[in-house]
Amino acid sequence: MTENYTALYEQHKIAGASFTDFGGWQMPLKYSSELAEHHAVRNAAGLFDLSHMGEVWVTGPDAAAFLDYALAGKLSAVAVGKAKYSLICQEDGGIIDDLISYRRAEDKYLVVPNAGNAAVVAAALAERAAGFDVVVDDVSAETSLIAVQGPNAEAILLTLVPADQHSLVTELKYYAAVEVGITVNGTVQDLLLARTGYTGEDGFEIYIPNEDAANWWDALLEAGAGHGLIPAGLACRDSLRLEAGMPLYGNELSRGGNPYAAGLGPVVSLKKESDFVGKAVLAELKELGAGSTSGRRLVGLKGLGRRAGRSHYPVLKDGVVVGEVTSGQPSPSLGYPIALAYVDVEHSEPGTALDIDLRGKPEPFEVVELPFYKRQK
Repeated sequence: MTENYTALYEQHKIAGASFTDFGGWQMPLKYSSELAEHHAVRNAAGLFDLSHMGEVWVTGPDAAAFLDYALAGKLSAVAVGKAKYSLICQEDGGIIDDLISYRRAEDKYLVVPNAGNAAVVAAALAERAAGFDVVVDDVSAETSLIAVQGPNAEAILLTLVPADQHSLVTELKYYAAVEVGITVNGTVQDLLLARTGYTGEDGFEIYIPNEDAANWWDALLEAGAGHGLIPAGLACRDSLRLEAGMPLYGNELSRGGNPYAAGLGPVVSLKKESDFVGKAVLAELKELGAGSTSGRRLVGLKGLGRRAGRSHYPVLKDGVVVGEVTSGQPSPSLGYPIALAYVDVEHSEPGTALDIDLRGKPEPFEVVELPFYKRQK
């Protein structure tokens, strides 16, 4: 049994959640049916506890220059109020984590790493801060994160936001954040609201002090009752992100991989003037073209039959192993099996026919463009 519990653990127990260990945290896997939760997010809205994620503030005169050095992206080019998906890499180009950074002021950023990597990323940032006029403050332990995802997410939030601030929500762009007042128990509290998510749907993520998390969770459930909102666990979050073609650290991303093999080359800013950790090796990998010393690339696979491939299942071409599945399951939204897999570059073009070895039986799949699912605008 893990020792880490979010501030919403009791709310999940009351709701009848089944729990699982994830990144060292006891997290709700599902509340009733993961399929029902998946479809609720696609068609109405789901409420997620993401409080296991990390939150690291980077502040000071050199904040932008420091993050340009510490991360693979050009964070100095991010406008105040906007956010950027980026990577923190090792010197050899291996991926320590993928993360989102929000620029809250000229000299202030919020960096959000994944749950299992939060402490590692915070330590790496602190180490890399040597020589820069910045303060790295890991506030993960005192911060909760709640996400409302789905086509009804905006309408739900508007029921809790004062009318004179509605435009802050309705005009908030994707990958942007704003301070907004949200009313709970008759009190308006300013909170950081981001229009980001990991489901392929429209949605918001709200950063909340731990001591207020339970009140906000209950208020959001009440506000969403007439909009089809239900609590949603990690099981449906995984099926949603897979349909959206979004990588999961530990599956598609690792220290042994690199951004180009993972299809994240555009995230790496080799053109920024400053040096950054891993730049030399990443520049060499880009020149190689394959983007991987093993000659494999991450692709999407669409099942032509009914059976799904799972993580670590071999990918075959004419009976010969040419890759390995990193994530796979039946797609609830699309009605056929889907998978992400690293395959040899020569077999990575869309339209290529491949098989997944399902315990000794080949099952036909086809390489397709990602994402598998795109939401209706």
